[in-house]
Amino acid sequence: MRAWVGISVRRPYTNSMSTEQQILETDAPLDLRLSDAELDATADHLASFVDSVVDDAGAEGAVIGLSGGIDSTTVAYLAVEALGPGNVHGLVMPSVANAEENMSDAEWVAQELGIEYDVIEIQPIAEAFFDAVPEAADDRMAAGNVYVRTRAVLNYFVANHEDKVVLGTGNRAEAMTGYYTKYGDQAVDCNPIGNLYKQQVRQLAAHLGAPENLVTKTPSAEMWSGQTDEDEMGLDYDTIDAILALHVDGPLSTAATVRALDVEESHVARVVDLHERSAHKRAMPPAPEPLYQ
Repeated sequence: MRAWVGISVRRPYTNSMSTEQQILETDAPLDLRLSDAELDATADHLASFVDSVVDDAGAEGAVIGLSGGIDSTTVAYLAVEALGPGNVHGLVMPSVANAEENMSDAEWVAQELGIEYDVIEIQPIAEAFFDAVPEAADDRMAAGNVYVRTRAVLNYFVANHEDKVVLGTGNRAEAMTGYYTKYGDQAVDCNPIGNLYKQQVRQLAAHLGAPENLVTKTPSAEMWSGQTDEDEMGLDYDTIDAILALHVDGPLSTAATVRALDVEESHVARVVDLHERSAHKRAMPPAPEPLYQ
């Protein structure tokens, strides 16, 4: 691990009833939580991964976009543990679609961790795109993706200037269902929590010391006002995690998954459809086969 003088941000994990209920809802179809020993090992492994990515790049630290959500909060805690607060730069990048309390949470995380951060209003940048192509400005999905891709450009602008890498905040549930913007929030140098299901991210966040209100916050990409992840995907994260773990990532058939989880067959089909339709996001852009070898 990178040598730095300071105090580890990790705090003992406490099983407060309300937080633990949110980590594993009473009607969650599958318990994917890690043991205390596994949590410690995972936190150390992910922090070491961040440190190695920075070292391998010959970089001076890391840049992370802070949204006030649990994913970016977890990655920020890991980054500080790996690199020290002086080597982490947070960017808070609100648009008109962002709830003010989420931006306040993002700033609170930066202040709590003692990292440098900047607040960059991205609405004027996005408006330049909307003015350039006015016929697309009212397309909610297209406009929402402009916000996400603008943040990616700013992340790399700052990272290039400061000789840092860009840390992604995507989790496995998002990656496997394609719930991210291509060349947007997945335009990053690495994804420290990319192999953790959402349930495990919530648990790791609590283990690292993230406050209960962030652990239990309703997830939202905030591509437009009032958006929530689960409404857009059509299923709650615990169900998505479970179907991914047993059926898409795991060996169970559709029928066996339905029996094991006591979920509707249509729910399994929905997750499979999201996974298959987003395959292009998890691969390099295709090129034609060469004519001549």
